[in-house]
Amino acid sequence: MKKMALMLIAAFLMSSAAPSLAQMSQAQKDECLLASRNCMNQVDDIRTRMQKLDKEIRKGTRVYSPQELKKLQDKLTETQEILKTIELESGDKL
Repeated sequence: MKKMALMLIAAFLMSSAAPSLAQMSQAQKDECLLASRNCMNQVDDIRTRMQKLDKEIRKGTRVYSPQELKKLQDKLTETQEILKTIELESGDKL
């Protein structure tokens, strides 16, 4: 009887541990950068955004799927292009 109860408790604990591991990696993701979610009261300048994107990309596949990493890389490239455009436009006016 005790053995059966211990097996049931162990099975319950193992089944409840799997979702918490998935939630942990979800919590490590920056949903604002990835999908423009949870961005309330968050305004970054371009350089800060680039640093955040780079930091998230460095987390790699332990946190993000390959598709999500590609999306972050695309956003970083787009942000770099915007910065170049701004710098060129402001350089022309000087």
